[in-house]
Amino acid sequence: MSGGSAETEPTSEEADTETTNESPESDPTAVTLRRSQLATPGSDPEMIARAPDSGADEAFLDLEDSVAPSEKIDARENVIEGLIEYDWSDTRPCYRMNGVDTRWFYDDVIEVVGQAGEYLDTIMVPMANNPETVATVDNLLTQVERNSGLPIGDIGLQAQIESPEAMTKVADIARASDRLESLVFGPGDYTANVGAAGLTIGSGGGYPGHYWHYQLARIAHAAKAQGLQVIDGPYAEIEDTEGFRDSCRWASQLGCDGKWAIHPSQIGPANETFAPSREEAEKARRIVDAYAEAKAEGRGAVSVDGEMVDEATDKMARGIVARAERAGIL
Repeated sequence: MSGGSAETEPTSEEADTETTNESPESDPTAVTLRRSQLATPGSDPEMIARAPDSGADEAFLDLEDSVAPSEKIDARENVIEGLIEYDWSDTRPCYRMNGVDTRWFYDDVIEVVGQAGEYLDTIMVPMANNPETVATVDNLLTQVERNSGLPIGDIGLQAQIESPEAMTKVADIARASDRLESLVFGPGDYTANVGAAGLTIGSGGGYPGHYWHYQLARIAHAAKAQGLQVIDGPYAEIEDTEGFRDSCRWASQLGCDGKWAIHPSQIGPANETFAPSREEAEKARRIVDAYAEAKAEGRGAVSVDGEMVDEATDKMARGIVARAERAGIL
């Protein structure tokens, strides 16, 4: 959202008073690409250096699970340096802080935002188990912005849904802050927290159906009611490209806007799967053009390629056209 990041939508109004989301109807033509979210350990300066040119729509520099406790403070310095030093014009810069119940949380926000906030787009909040967790980060972030001379509200938040409590309260979490831009599903911690079988994060191998259908659908309903995006979490079987594509495809069909890439090889398949095909995009454009003509003539429906098109279809098609244009397909 800041001037140092990739092209963004208009930022929120500067305000000192607390506000809440109003359950907006999503504008299908307002597009922020998060087809791929590259997980980048904050403890690895070389990986941080490669992230801006990785081809991912967004990279989050991680201070949490991928960083050993003994490396947390040094990793924070790496993240600050990476945000300042590199050109993030083509990839949105985000970092994942440590959880609010850890001793690193406070300085993760104060030091990174205080020193590199002008280059930052969003902060990912892990274990956002309730709306109070999101509000805590929002409140601290507001004070850091104010004390650092940064625009109030310019830095967004992404909340990770990783526990039964978070899944139960997901609608409240989605309304917890005007800074929220997306909800991110964390299948690893979620699996552990509910005691589900399995050791491979994100796969659900052997399950007769889409293993995460319920969870992603529930998150998507809560997020979309507030105009937020939904990002699916990691798929740990890096060499299983087809399994990863299937995971992306199923998530997309449930309303997800993108997925984590835990290896650069997953960026391309995610970018491809979470964008319309050229054929789909061209059909959507025909629908938009035909419906506009029909509406100008006072008709509420029209036939395109043998299919009935009405206002709802037009809205779907306009969303596809917008995503295709943003992704360079049209």
